[in-house]
Amino acid sequence: MQRRQFVSLACRGTALAAVPFLHGPARAQDAPGVTARAVTIACSAPLSGPLVGFGTDIQQGAGAAIAHANARGGVQGRSVQLQILDDGYEPERTLANVRQVIGQGSALALLSCVGTPNNTAIAPLLEEAGMPHLGPITGAASLRKPSRNVFHVRASYTDEVLRLIDRLTGMGLKGLAIAYLDNGYGRELLEVGTGALGALGRKPVAQVAVATDGSNLAKALAELAAARPSAVLLATAGTVSVELVRGIKTQLPGVLMAGVSVTLPGASLPQLGDAASGIALTMVVPNPHSSKLQLVRDYQAAMRAQGHTEFSQGSLEAYLNARVLLEGLERAGKEPTQAKLRAGLASIRNLDLGGFVVDYGQPPYVGSRYIELGVLGNTGRFIG
Repeated sequence: MQRRQFVSLACRGTALAAVPFLHGPARAQDAPGVTARAVTIACSAPLSGPLVGFGTDIQQGAGAAIAHANARGGVQGRSVQLQILDDGYEPERTLANVRQVIGQGSALALLSCVGTPNNTAIAPLLEEAGMPHLGPITGAASLRKPSRNVFHVRASYTDEVLRLIDRLTGMGLKGLAIAYLDNGYGRELLEVGTGALGALGRKPVAQVAVATDGSNLAKALAELAAARPSAVLLATAGTVSVELVRGIKTQLPGVLMAGVSVTLPGASLPQLGDAASGIALTMVVPNPHSSKLQLVRDYQAAMRAQGHTEFSQGSLEAYLNARVLLEGLERAGKEPTQAKLRAGLASIRNLDLGGFVVDYGQPPYVGSRYIELGVLGNTGRFIG
């Protein structure tokens, strides 16, 4: 009954991982990654480690959007190349990757670097170098400071958590516990969640830290079981979320679970199987399996053209981010520079990508406030 109520109220592979630079060095110091025939975009993402699913989503979703653009002649006569560097979700590796890209002048911009602590680590470097970064995969409010270089697409984690708290408390649920990833991302969501509950004169029955590698999972599950909550807010991400959900299903049968958009990346859902059923999640992009919107139809067609038949929120977000970046490159003109790309992105107003609108005003640049709520069925797809 709770699941039904929640719905009714809510209304190509690793080949992209190392793109060789076949076209020689950049032609001008202010246009790194640009040659007569190609423009290279870089991304630091986990192709290994606990958040590997995010790297896969970027490879597939952004790769599909870029492949589609290249098949139509590229942008302003140049093909677009995507260079993905593995960081294993380790901030120091993200920092090293971005330093390498900037030092070598191998890319014009960054696309969808993953993680709150990772993006925190590279923020000063981007400001110093003046490198544009489109669509970082984080909704952290701490990273939404005025910047000439960073262009967010997704809505914030704050908005996601507030929407979930509002829905859960609106359903009359008592005894809400928060399980959070023990890093900057999880602690920020914990602060938002406890603050929202505090404003209602309530507090969590448990605040349980979960190690990013899952090494304390048994202890975390024991703490949750002892608190006997009626609902658990999952401020986690990556593979650890899978085992956490399984453990909660076993030790707290019937408890409602709700998470943010990054809690369960698409690659993790097949691992959960029936255990995914009933989990409520925020969605910062439309349902990737629904063909009602032109954006989703375009995404599905681009994915299928690259041989991908599994769709997910993560790969749709990466596809969407790449589409926005491609629009910025188009607006940058025939001789793109980082300054021209920044100006091109900043000029985007009410860009309708087929039922999803992106609009940039003054910094901090946040293109979308889109949030919906959905509940997973036992196939790992949203129902209702």
